[in-house]
Amino acid sequence: MPACAESIMQMITAALFETYYPSPVGTLQIKSSAAAIHAILFVNAWKGPKLNEDEMTDNAGSAVVKLCTTQLDAYFEGKRRTFDFPFAQDGTAFQQKIWNALLDIPFGKTISYLELSKRTGDVKAIRAVGTANGKNQLSIVVPCHRVIGSNGSLVGYGGDLWRKKWLLDHEAKYAHGVQELGDW
Repeated sequence: MPACAESIMQMITAALFETYYPSPVGTLQIKSSAAAIHAILFVNAWKGPKLNEDEMTDNAGSAVVKLCTTQLDAYFEGKRRTFDFPFAQDGTAFQQKIWNALLDIPFGKTISYLELSKRTGDVKAIRAVGTANGKNQLSIVVPCHRVIGSNGSLVGYGGDLWRKKWLLDHEAKYAHGVQELGDW
C-alpha cells in the first residue's frame, strides 16, 4: 500500500466510532466513520472483541450506522438478502479481490474455498484465499460465512462455527423454505 494511502487509512481507523447491535446470534460490534461502516464483528467470538456488557458503550449514532442497523434488522427478519449501506475495509489488493468475490455468492448458497480460489483466478491460492476470507471484518455483510469446505463441511469461521451454521440455516430458510441444513 502506498504511504499516502496507508496514512489515510490510519487516520480513518483512528476516527472510528463503535456501537453495539443485539442480533439473534449475539452482540455485534459495529465500527464506523462518518462516511462508512468499517467493521461488523461478533463480540466474544473466537476472533471477535472480548468485552463485558459494561464495556459496550455506544459512541456512534450517525446516519450510516442507522442505515446499517436497519438493514441488519431486515436481514434477520428474512426481508433483506444484500446490503447497500456504505462500507469499506482496509486490506491488500488480494484481500479486496477475495472480499469482492464473496459479495457475488448469492444469499442462501454456499461455495467451497476451492471454488472461491477458482473464481478469483488461481486454484493454487486456496490457502491464501482462506486466509483472506478469515481477515474479513464485515461479518454477514461480506458473506464469508457462505464459504465451506470442499466436502461440504463447516470450517473456518472467526465468528464461531455455530454462528456460521445459524446464518446458513437462516438464509436457507428464507431462500428455499428449508428449515435447517442438518447436523454438521
